[in-house]
Amino acid sequence: MKTRFILLNTSHAGNVGATARAMKVMGFTDLVLVAPRWDNVLRREETIQRASGALDVLANARIVATLDEAIDGLHHLCATAMTPRDFGPPTLEPRPHFAALAAEHRHDADFGVGFLFGSERFGMRNEDVYRCHTCLSIPTDPKFGSLNLAAAVQVLAYDWRQALGGFASLQTSPVPTPLADAQQLAGLLDHWQQSLTAIGFLDPEAPKKLMPRLNQLFNRAQVTQEEIHILRGIAKAMSQSVQKDA
Repeated sequence: MKTRFILLNTSHAGNVGATARAMKVMGFTDLVLVAPRWDNVLRREETIQRASGALDVLANARIVATLDEAIDGLHHLCATAMTPRDFGPPTLEPRPHFAALAAEHRHDADFGVGFLFGSERFGMRNEDVYRCHTCLSIPTDPKFGSLNLAAAVQVLAYDWRQALGGFASLQTSPVPTPLADAQQLAGLLDHWQQSLTAIGFLDPEAPKKLMPRLNQLFNRAQVTQEEIHILRGIAKAMSQSVQKDA
C-alpha cells in the first residue's frame, strides 16, 4: 500500500527535516511539499540537521506548486485538523480509522493513502480539507491540544505503521546462566556461616533461624553459579577484614 505525507505551505525548514526523520523511523519515504516558504527548503542547513540522517527521504522528496500535483495517484486522503469543520469529511480518531482502512485494502499494493498537514501558522484551509475523505483528530488534552507539525506526523506515522502490521521490536534474549546446584549452595551457606560468625553477626551458640532463612532466600533467588562466586567472594572479604583488625 502506497503512503504519502504531504506538507502544505510549510514555513519552518526544521519541520521539514523533522518530518523526514519521523517518516523514516516508521519506514515511509514518500514526502511531497506544496508551495513551501523556501524554494530550497530541502537543502537548507536546518532541514538537514533536523532530519538526523533521514537524507534519503529528503533526496526523494518533491516540491510542487499545487495540491492537485501532490495527490496525484492517491485514492484516500486524510486531512489533519484540530478543529472539526461544519462541512466536509467526518472527523475521526486515527487508530480505529487506520485499522478499518488497512483491513479493507491490505492486499492492494496500488492503493494510495495520503496524509495532509497544513501550515504551522494557519493549519489547513477549508477547501483543502473538503477534498479529503476523512479528517483525523489526534486525541489530546482538551486544555492544550496543539501539536508541533513534526510531532503530529510522528504520531500518525506510528499509528499507520501499526495498522499495517508494525515492526518487530528489537529484543535481545539473555544468555542462559547455569543455576547453582544443591552442593554449591550448601558450600555457600557454610562459607557465609563462618564469615557471619567471624564478624560477630551470628552467634554459633544461638544461631536461631538465620541460616535456614538465608537458605530459603537463596533458593527463591535461584542463584546462578556466577552469583555463587560473587557471594563467596563477599564472605571471604568479610573474614579477611576481621583478620586484619585482629
